[in-house]
Amino acid sequence: MKCKLRLPQFFYLILFSLLTLTSCQTDDGNSGNNNNQNNIPDTFSDYFGNQINRDFLGTVVDANNQPIEGVTITIGSSMAMTDINGVFFINSATVNERFGYIKAEKTGYIHGSRSVVPTSGVNKVNIMLLEANVVGTTNSGTSETITLSNGSSVSLDGNFIKEDGSAYSGSVDVIIHHLDPMDEDMAAQMPGMLYAENEDGAERMLQTLGMLAVELRGTGGEDLNLGNGSSAEIQIPVDPSLLASAPPSIPLWYFDEDNGYWKEEGQAVLIGNMYVGTVTHFSFWNCDIPAEAITLCVSATDDENNPLNNLYVTITSTTFGTTGGYINENGEVCGYVPSGEVLELNVYSYEFCSDMPLVTQSIGPFNSDSSITVIIPESNDIISETVTGTFNACDGNAISNGYVQLTYGNQTFTDAVTNGSFEINLLRCDDDNTFTITGNDYDNLQTTGSISYTFTTPLTDVGTISACDAVDEFVQYTIDDNETVIILEPFSVEFAVSGPNVNAPTLYISGFGDGTGGGNTCFYMVGQLNDPDYLGTYDHWDWNDINDTGFNISECQQISNTNNGIIYNLTALGEVGEYVDINFSGTYEDYDGNPHAISGVIHVLRDQ
Repeated sequence: MKCKLRLPQFFYLILFSLLTLTSCQTDDGNSGNNNNQNNIPDTFSDYFGNQINRDFLGTVVDANNQPIEGVTITIGSSMAMTDINGVFFINSATVNERFGYIKAEKTGYIHGSRSVVPTSGVNKVNIMLLEANVVGTTNSGTSETITLSNGSSVSLDGNFIKEDGSAYSGSVDVIIHHLDPMDEDMAAQMPGMLYAENEDGAERMLQTLGMLAVELRGTGGEDLNLGNGSSAEIQIPVDPSLLASAPPSIPLWYFDEDNGYWKEEGQAVLIGNMYVGTVTHFSFWNCDIPAEAITLCVSATDDENNPLNNLYVTITSTTFGTTGGYINENGEVCGYVPSGEVLELNVYSYEFCSDMPLVTQSIGPFNSDSSITVIIPESNDIISETVTGTFNACDGNAISNGYVQLTYGNQTFTDAVTNGSFEINLLRCDDDNTFTITGNDYDNLQTTGSISYTFTTPLTDVGTISACDAVDEFVQYTIDDNETVIILEPFSVEFAVSGPNVNAPTLYISGFGDGTGGGNTCFYMVGQLNDPDYLGTYDHWDWNDINDTGFNISECQQISNTNNGIIYNLTALGEVGEYVDINFSGTYEDYDGNPHAISGVIHVLRDQ
């Protein structure tokens, strides 16, 4: 690809949530659940369908996009905690066919959540928690207005109760956050999704003009709320770019933290640039215009009908604006869109460098739950990559509960690993062919550390990676179908730009440390490098030819020069004290003429 495709800044209005990661039926756009908006069920949850079990993999970050460790995640009766990377796993969680609710809680943060339409694959969710910063303090029995710098405010009458309904007396900390629909992080920060129950009990999608999160805490940190019969006035500012389309009055909706969706309750009126309304309890409050909705599934394939993933799909409504979602490992994404409208669909590469979509087309209108397939045309500018490998614990056993993170450019792809194997697909551009892999053992809290690789288009097999984070450096390799050999520290790693008996910059790596997985624990590598870039792809170096360049690992592994097709990728050559990363794979003959295949990884610290 000539350039990475950049996602546009599309959050002009977070009007509705295109829910990610659900399986679709392929049809002509008129199948699935026929949701007559006038046919309201007795119970709102009847919209959700039957109970099912699904797997979830998610990441929780703070407002600076830094991972948060130790967040309690709840899906139904299933619970988990985020690890040091802010990642959590919950397998076989009980959800519904059209609705799943994930709660995220940690002391010091406002309660966060995400609601999704569950996929038959792994459901990936991202939640951004907002710090529970106290913006003002009041006391029971005292009327007071607490105001943010942007004019958001809450006026309290001084009557408060505890969670058990008993009266509270004392000091009250007031926590307020305003969520602006013009903020591109709003979709990650807001609770649930923009899916709601109106006053008649019908399902609706929402167009938001602003949200206000309010939490009250007592002196012991306990959650408080407004007392029985009490009310509070809230004011929510409207962004100047939205004032022209803001109606004079608008329904108010609160987020039901127990059930995971919004509920209509009351109205707000526009006074100047503020929506002003009265509420009787606190949660997230939302000024929204409702619309009838259907679910739409979008699948992406190449010209040969192979599913594509790690792409971004946006849907634009002339009435309700634009939103989007990521295509999952099955090549599909689903969510709510307005019914009865012609929509614009755009598909973007997940990795980016321009704002040009891969595909743009008009779709719809849809009057019932529907699905469509989009073909991504073949192009010389698009490079499709598949990265595979095996992820083991340090003892050589396959990881049964873990994940692998592939970082390319400034994008990170996180995929679950079961039974040790993983496969990650992406589109990339031709000006950068390096990436890093990090494997994380979720059960044993160990990691491989970040290891650099080079794409071998279209398929890159990184071989076996092992979670041995107590080890600073290692060499590992697999010959044929034998058990992987892992040679642990210490290693001697020297790099010389010139020296005796060499005609090029030379890298020496040797180690005779403890080994696992059987085999010879001796390892010796010599490489003569290209000057001056050093990094890149090399073939076998015949050390009988002083002018040749490449790498040679024959000393300990009994590898001959005959029919030697091993390819080496030098992806990192750090300064002294920094890492040298090399991955290699290919075929060779041993000294007896027998053919073999080998693949391996070198992750060592430079000594000189």
